[in-house]
Amino acid sequence: MDFPIISSLILLPTLGAIFLFFSKSKNNTNVTSKYLALFVSSANFVLSLYLWYLFDSSTSEFQFLEDRSWIKGFINYKVGVDGISILFIILTTFIAPLCVVSVNNTIKTRLKDFLIAILIMESLMIGVFCSLDLVVFYLFFEAGLIPMFLIIGIWGGVKRVYSAFKFFLYTLLGSVLMLIAIISIYWITGTTDVVYLYNIGIDAKYQNLLWLAFFSSFAVKTPMWPVHTWLPDAHVEAPTAGSVLLAAILLKMAGYGFIRFSVGLFPIASEYFIPLIYILSLVAIIYTSLVALMQEDMKKLIAYSSVAHMGFVTLGIFTFTQQGLEGSIYQMISHGLISAALFFSVGVIYERMHTRLINNYSGLVSVMPKYAIFLMIFTLGAIGLPGTTGFVGEFLILIGAFKKNFLVATIASLGVILCAAYMLWLYKRIIFGELLNNELKKILDLNKSEILILCCLGIPIIFFGFYPEPLINTIEVSIENLIEMYKYNLNLVKK
Repeated sequence: MDFPIISSLILLPTLGAIFLFFSKSKNNTNVTSKYLALFVSSANFVLSLYLWYLFDSSTSEFQFLEDRSWIKGFINYKVGVDGISILFIILTTFIAPLCVVSVNNTIKTRLKDFLIAILIMESLMIGVFCSLDLVVFYLFFEAGLIPMFLIIGIWGGVKRVYSAFKFFLYTLLGSVLMLIAIISIYWITGTTDVVYLYNIGIDAKYQNLLWLAFFSSFAVKTPMWPVHTWLPDAHVEAPTAGSVLLAAILLKMAGYGFIRFSVGLFPIASEYFIPLIYILSLVAIIYTSLVALMQEDMKKLIAYSSVAHMGFVTLGIFTFTQQGLEGSIYQMISHGLISAALFFSVGVIYERMHTRLINNYSGLVSVMPKYAIFLMIFTLGAIGLPGTTGFVGEFLILIGAFKKNFLVATIASLGVILCAAYMLWLYKRIIFGELLNNELKKILDLNKSEILILCCLGIPIIFFGFYPEPLINTIEVSIENLIEMYKYNLNLVKK
């Protein structure tokens, strides 16, 4: 088709942000800004669904390609989608309008500026998932730091400046090495075109160092142990919408990077570093689950839970099996929905009580029965109960892991038990028991906007838990091709 649908998806939120920036209003909390941001983000979601409708899942080729010279003879603006990337674009456009709706209850100052940051963030995240040039990918990947830095630093909690700088410096430091690697790839091959690099392969003698340079960036942003410490601080201080964007989308950019670049471009190195990934993934799954059990802050508990769940993702990717890779992508989509729902749920009671400490809550079921039902759905999704998306992703990953390494898979399985322990214990402590805090007796159950947000997240968690076929069908052929290309390049480079 001639219509540049990918560029439209990237540019539409930014155009909305520019319009918001130049719009005149008597104050920054006007209703017009919210409705405009909601209209733009919702329109982008509809456009992404249209992209999915047009997408041909029977081929692994990149579709809707746009290739234009940007810096002549060096960088091309090249974008497109395949079965691996399209679901992440849809997830991004789905989460963004929910973040806009949530500002009704969470953002009290400089609302217009906050909405501008969300819209720009959406553009940059979409750009990451459809970039087919390493330099373009890097620019989108790093530019996303800026609006998130502002979201945490301006609208965050008491220690927001410290958390914002910690987030920024951790992620920037790792990415500097990735930039050096991209420059090195251009020096070695004369191109940064991802599709072309897939076809020609990269000399084995360079792969280990290049893989480690990319790993330094992706490991921080995943985040993998031991470079995960920025995440709990960032989540605790970020406003609700910031935590949602961070957990639902930003962490997935690194998982996507592992699949697209680490596996696709460096097959020899990926094979060589399998033991490293397995060790770090298992530590993330077990250690951070145990740390989560000790948390008294709800946001910190969910943040450590995210590290553990992303440990399953990296484990699944480096099994190099059909089930493992499909499960990893499914797990990232599932975690995007479930973590967003959990952070929204924490935001609901935080706005009423202005505390996230678990000990300050008990017996909420008697005053917030609707909230208790929704939170139960999301808790069961987080622990991977059959009938939720969490089960499908973890099940596929563990099948792939058992095929590859029985011991690793067995140890990883303990993470499922630990997840059930800390999530159900969290639910028990805040929902059941006696209503001891008199302040809790005065709080109201969910309002209309909160019900809308939680319904929008709960429905796909259950629907795709029972019926995963649409998502699996979308990614299946691309994963098959990735594995074939991985094996082919592995043999080619070895020769």
